[in-house]
Amino acid sequence: MELTLLLGSFTLLLLIGVPVAFCLGAAAFATVLYMDLPPIVVFQQLSSGMNVFSMLAIPFFIFAGDLMMRGQIADRLVALAAAMVGHLRGGLGQVNIVAATLFGGVSGSAVADASAVGGVMIPQMKARGYAPDYAVNITANAALIDLLIPPSHNMILYVIAAGGAISVADLFTAGIVPGFVMMLSLMVVAWLVAVKRGYPREAFPGWAILARLIFNAIPGLMLIVIIFAGVRSGVFTATESACVAVIYALLVVLLVYRSLSWQGFVHAVGGAVRTTGMVMLIIGTASAFGWLMALLQVPAQTVALMKGITDDPLMTLLIINIVLLLLGTFMDMAPLIMIGTPIFLPVVKAIGMDPVQFGIVLIVNLGIGTITPPVGPVLFVACAVGKVSMWDATKTSAPFYSAMVVVLLLVTYVPALSLWLPALFR
Repeated sequence: MELTLLLGSFTLLLLIGVPVAFCLGAAAFATVLYMDLPPIVVFQQLSSGMNVFSMLAIPFFIFAGDLMMRGQIADRLVALAAAMVGHLRGGLGQVNIVAATLFGGVSGSAVADASAVGGVMIPQMKARGYAPDYAVNITANAALIDLLIPPSHNMILYVIAAGGAISVADLFTAGIVPGFVMMLSLMVVAWLVAVKRGYPREAFPGWAILARLIFNAIPGLMLIVIIFAGVRSGVFTATESACVAVIYALLVVLLVYRSLSWQGFVHAVGGAVRTTGMVMLIIGTASAFGWLMALLQVPAQTVALMKGITDDPLMTLLIINIVLLLLGTFMDMAPLIMIGTPIFLPVVKAIGMDPVQFGIVLIVNLGIGTITPPVGPVLFVACAVGKVSMWDATKTSAPFYSAMVVVLLLVTYVPALSLWLPALFR
């Protein structure tokens, strides 16, 4: 009965449109009252869930990404991507994908990518005769690459939800190959659709201009190198790397590019504070919700249920992916990471999957949820920028969505895709 009340009240509140953080907190509070436990235990769990030192990395990474975005780094990365791949068929679509990959190493946020890169690319694509739905679908799907290219604060959330026993350095490294596989898959699909629709290609600007654009983009791209090399080598922790990222981002946009105004700085601070407050509230309430699920032995029951359904590891992973894809259609990524990790991580460990690999599977899976209606926050942002309804964008999204599902299946069933590079660096 307690579990029914916990999950039932959460689902009911979610269906009537209550924000996710309040759904989690209210469901936990109602269940604690029913179990005749002291109500203060909910607030203790909420506080302890947010009071984790390693979680400081999240607001700093968000702030660094906001500084880079307000400092017009996206414009430079788009120009570089245009010189690199604009001459391919459907040139501006290819530029959009490569620019999103480069921007992913700067922001680590899919929503920020859809807003920043999409804000630059979608109007240009529409002006050059590309259909709005094509521009929006490329922008939304390419933004998912940001979730895999370090620094990704969602990876830090996964490490925290897993109890801190997983190496952040390994997880950062594990996302690189799948991220580039996702980029290449999208580029192939974008090329095929561009050929079918007869979209143009851009002129190659010449090697001299390409070299100049690479040189201009190096200060911004060095942020990726500093974070990855510092964490991977052990020079600083993920939390310390986030602080270094903020300092470096400030130096780049103020002293090198000189592209950040005082008003832009204020907006960056405000944006980072709002995003951090929202994320931390979700983390806190999800911690209370997760504590109750552990108390009610949900992880152990899930393992037993999966074993009762099938003993085949391949089928178990398929079922987990389907469940997560369905949940991702109406829940945000952060609470699903915090709730889903304690439930499904014991299951995949029982069938022999490495926790690092499952982290990549989880992030790709829930990333697909961010472009799937009815919620789909990344798709919503891309549609808002492109002035296209979600229905019109979804009608022609099948080729791009299929590419994402193929990548999900690859990272699920080909362990080397995620684990080869971390093993090489070790």
